[in-house]
Amino acid sequence: MDPDTAIASSPKPKTKPEKIRSGSLRFSSPSNFIIDETSSQEFEATYQPKTDLLKAFAVLVAAVTGTVAINQSWVAANQDIAMALLFGLGYMGIIFEESLAFNKSGVGLLMAVSLWTIRSIGAPSNDVALSELSHATAEVSEIVFFLLGAMTIVEIVDAHQGFKLVTDNITTRKPKTLLWVVGFVTFFLSSILDNLTSTIVMVSLLRKLAPPSEYRKLLGAVVVIAANAGGAWTPIGDVTTTMLWIHGQISTLPTMKGLFLPSAVSLAVPLALLSLTSEVNGKGQNSADVLASEQMAPRGQLVFSVGLGALVFVPVFKALTGLPPYMGMLLGLGVLWIITDAIHYGESERQRLKVPQALSRIDTQGALFFLGILLSVSSLEAAGILRELANYLDAHIPSTELIASAIGVVSAIIDNVPLVAATMGMYDLSSFPQDSEFWQLVAFCAGTGGSMLVIGSAAGVAFMGMEKVDFFWYMKKVSGFAFAGYAAGIAAYLATHNLNISLPTALAQVPFLHGS
Repeated sequence: MDPDTAIASSPKPKTKPEKIRSGSLRFSSPSNFIIDETSSQEFEATYQPKTDLLKAFAVLVAAVTGTVAINQSWVAANQDIAMALLFGLGYMGIIFEESLAFNKSGVGLLMAVSLWTIRSIGAPSNDVALSELSHATAEVSEIVFFLLGAMTIVEIVDAHQGFKLVTDNITTRKPKTLLWVVGFVTFFLSSILDNLTSTIVMVSLLRKLAPPSEYRKLLGAVVVIAANAGGAWTPIGDVTTTMLWIHGQISTLPTMKGLFLPSAVSLAVPLALLSLTSEVNGKGQNSADVLASEQMAPRGQLVFSVGLGALVFVPVFKALTGLPPYMGMLLGLGVLWIITDAIHYGESERQRLKVPQALSRIDTQGALFFLGILLSVSSLEAAGILRELANYLDAHIPSTELIASAIGVVSAIIDNVPLVAATMGMYDLSSFPQDSEFWQLVAFCAGTGGSMLVIGSAAGVAFMGMEKVDFFWYMKKVSGFAFAGYAAGIAAYLATHNLNISLPTALAQVPFLHGS
């Protein structure tokens, strides 16, 4: 729903929603200001004792777990078991968010704090736990700052209707064609930007291309798959490929040559399968009706140019200064902030076009969920649980191809960053040299494997928050197609690697690709 729109309370259920404004104030959460007079009747009609029993059981289990955690001697002796149980419990709370009616952001934050509490009990000393937490917080904060900056820039451009410049150039209105166009536009955008920013931009565009529907949700799922696939074949497209690139496991040109075709296949297969679904064949929406009401705000082209330039400049800023990407994102936000203040100076009726109002509209709840998940995973990494998992894979799976493939499957459940970090710790360059098949497969699998579940990647988490998609919808409608693309991509890589097929050798003549 548009943030400007609030549903006015009325005894007639079918009354058309009305827009409520008060000067420049936008009521982003109308339910906080309007009392629904029929809420008690609706509660009685929708009351489900089974749901309440399920919630009560979940609270009871959480309470018992907390009681056990108080027993510090047991936790100290069984830290791994305690953390694994708590993570599993929290993960179930996130998955069954709709059934339990517990917000996933709150569950994620509680899980993160609880896991680090157990880690502080089980660590050799409190100083060790504090050091680990400080290191984890620094890394996680960089991602959260990056996320908040990117979301704010996109919101500012969106408020100025800047993305209309892009949507007007997507002339097709055929659902099948639009599915492929959105997929490959995201694929190439994600190879330049990171997959998280690409997802935020493209999901915002989808709101201009199609009204809320199952079809738009599928388009959003395509964005997630395409963003993860596009980020896997360039060193700056995904955080895991960037990690491997910085530490010397992969270099620029061999990675692009070796992974472009498998990444494209991992997108093309889900697109082909989704093109056969009834949502695409029978329920595609005509986007002309949506776009007809959009009017670009004054200086919208300027804001669009500066906003897009700020996003594209992030990897350039990192290359020039060596500073983390979030610093480049904050630089772009600062520049856009000053520009919007200048061009709308004295225009009190256009306060919604400025950054302070945009900050009130971004999905802070989603950012907090992301914070909780990353802190939770970092606690498992600090305790050595993830490294134990990697060692287990090494001991029980003889094939390096299967190990890399398993890493991709696990990354659909657990964040791929610590998994790749653990893999880098398990194997050094003496075991597998730079640009070997193993490292390239790890880069591909860790990047694309997260598409199999909506919470398996930063792109999926962003899509989940922006379009209010639940875990089970994605698993039912998309996960099978994403897995088919993942498997096809691995097969394509093994085939091209054995047959020595890659991008045309003419690509090697591009000057900026020679650096490693």
